[in-house]
Amino acid sequence: MTRPPRIAALAALLLAASAAGSVRADDMPVIKVEMRDGVILPAVIEVPANTRFKLEISNTGQSPVEFESTELKREKALAAGSTSAIVFRTLDAGTYQVFDDFHPDAKATLVAK
Repeated sequence: MTRPPRIAALAALLLAASAAGSVRADDMPVIKVEMRDGVILPAVIEVPANTRFKLEISNTGQSPVEFESTELKREKALAAGSTSAIVFRTLDAGTYQVFDDFHPDAKATLVAK
């Protein structure tokens, strides 16, 4: 059975839009952060200001961690040995404090420039 031309055209348009959306996500800068039993690396996390980006967080330690920033209103808990990400739509230029809520002495600075 053949599809009517309108349905085929709509299907093609949706497929093209879907592919275009995934290309944009792949082009997004990815900034990697490692958290390990009370340490955040790097201690100064540089990210692009006014640009959509992904912060990829890996917990390479033996205990759970929680990447958190009160200023940015973001948090992400990770089990030992796991990786997750937070996508930021845009971030104004500036300096933001981040910490590991499960290890109070683990702190870092996120700098958007």
